[in-house]
Order: sequence, then C-alpha cells, then structure tokens
Amino acid sequence: MSPAGKRVVRLRRRRLRALGAVLTVLALLGITACTNDESWLDVQPISVDVAKQPEIAALVPPKIAQSGVLRVGTNPPYQPNEFKDKDGRIIGFDIDLMNAIGQVLGLRVVYFESDFDKIIPAIQAGTYDAGISSFTDTLDREEQVDFVTYYRAGVQWVQRAGDDIDPDDACGRRVGVQSTTVEDTDEVPAKSAACVAAGKPPIDKQKFDAQDQAVTALLLGKIDAFSADSPVSAYAVTKTAKIGEHLELVGPIYDAAPYGIPVRKGSELATAINRAVQYLIDNGYYQTIAEHWGVEAGMIDLSQINGATG
Repeated sequence: MSPAGKRVVRLRRRRLRALGAVLTVLALLGITACTNDESWLDVQPISVDVAKQPEIAALVPPKIAQSGVLRVGTNPPYQPNEFKDKDGRIIGFDIDLMNAIGQVLGLRVVYFESDFDKIIPAIQAGTYDAGISSFTDTLDREEQVDFVTYYRAGVQWVQRAGDDIDPDDACGRRVGVQSTTVEDTDEVPAKSAACVAAGKPPIDKQKFDAQDQAVTALLLGKIDAFSADSPVSAYAVTKTAKIGEHLELVGPIYDAAPYGIPVRKGSELATAINRAVQYLIDNGYYQTIAEHWGVEAGMIDLSQINGATG
C-alpha cells in the first residue's frame, strides 16, 4: 500500500475510534434522552428529616401558607445543582436544599421546569413563588427580585485534557456558555472586549440552551473550552472521567459571588426563606446536603437577603 493509502487507513481508523468514543459519551451522558439520566454515577438525592419550625413558618405570606404549596421554578440540567434522574425527577443540591427549606416552612415544594431566563419574569408575575436554579445574586438582578443567599460560587473554565487554553487570553478561541448565565452576559464578553482592546480577535462565544450541551460540544471538539459556575465545572470533570473521557479545570476560579433564591420584590417570603436557610446552616442539615453533592467548598455561614457585592 502506498504511503498515501496508509495515511487514509490510519485516518479512517482514528475517525472510527473517535466515533465510537462519541457514541459512548452520548449514551452515558444521556444526551439523547429526555431525562438527562445520571443513575450510572449512582447519584441519588439525599433526604434530611427536618421538623417544621412554627416561628419561621409564621413568616410565610398568608396566601402561600394557606395553599400549603411553594411553587418553585427551576431550569435543569445544570449538574450537580438541578438535573433529572432516569425517572424524570428533578434532583440535585439545589433541589435537596429547597426541599429542606419547605420542611422548615411546613410547605410542600412543587417544581416547575422553565427556561432559565423566564424564571424571574414568572416570579415577578406571580406564577412562581420562588426560583432555585443556581442564580448568581447580582445588583442588576436585585432590581427585579429579592434574593436569599445560600451558596458561594465562582466562574471556572474547562478544557480537554492536554489542551492549552488560557482563560485570560482566549482571544479567537471558541468558548461555550449557557445562555443568559453570568458567563454569557458578563464574564466571557468582558474577556472578549479585553481581547479587542489589545488588538486581538474576540472570543468566539457559543451559547447553549443547557449546560450539558456545552459539555457535549467540548467532548466532540466543537468548542475549545466552556465557562460555567465552579461546582458545575468540577462536576462535569468528575462525571466524564468515569467514562474514560478526560476534561480538566483550567485557570483560577473567577469572581466568586453568592447564589441566591429569587422571590418577588418586597415579599415577606424572602425573610421566611432567609430564616429557613439559616436554620438549616446552624443545625447541620445544610452541610449534610452540600457534602452529599460534593459542593462543600462553596458553603456559607450566613444567609443574607440581597447579598450582591457588585
């Protein structure tokens, strides 16, 4: 066989191996499934048994208290904070925490799956009472809703193992973000603007409706890196390693900021949820939930109402 022919054969073999790896990834990550199944990782929700606290429950607005239900909007998949198991149940760190908040308040939590950017408008309209979806508490968002802080996360980039991506000099590189997140609206655009100011090409920001799509795009080589919240990035690296695919965290954690539970502006529900979160922190339930999901690095000691710093 000629050298050219041998090169063709080697290329075909590499493509077949790559295709096989991609199919394995797609199957195990549940990309084609509607449930975003994580059961192969043996990840299960944790149930903490928290008694209703009448003094805190008395702070819940009467209309919500009388209904006995707390309507909460969320946007899976965003592992490990909110995603679906093989049965289509929404699970994750955020969900377990909100369930525990509901127990403190004596309310049954009902989740409504929504596009991320529609949750806050739905809270403003009264369709949902609250949201739990890894919302970064920012000053801009505080103009629309009130936030109860419950965690602290930063921005962390992920690349394929062995690649050489510098988040501070990613000019001209393809970077994935989930649509309407802080990474989409603030972090990557700021880095891209710095590139342009330095006379370099802008970052090719590629937006995805869901975070798992960004992970898949990176595995398939369609983007060079993705930027996401630090617990989400760490979980993606751990998850893909279990199926022999190697991603790695790159660069420092940027702009650590609080996660918050949004509620309608001026609602007494903020005080009730704030007191409930603090009760869970003070009595160890919060730590139990955080450690179960491997996100203890971002635990906080004090829950605040509107804790944005910038």
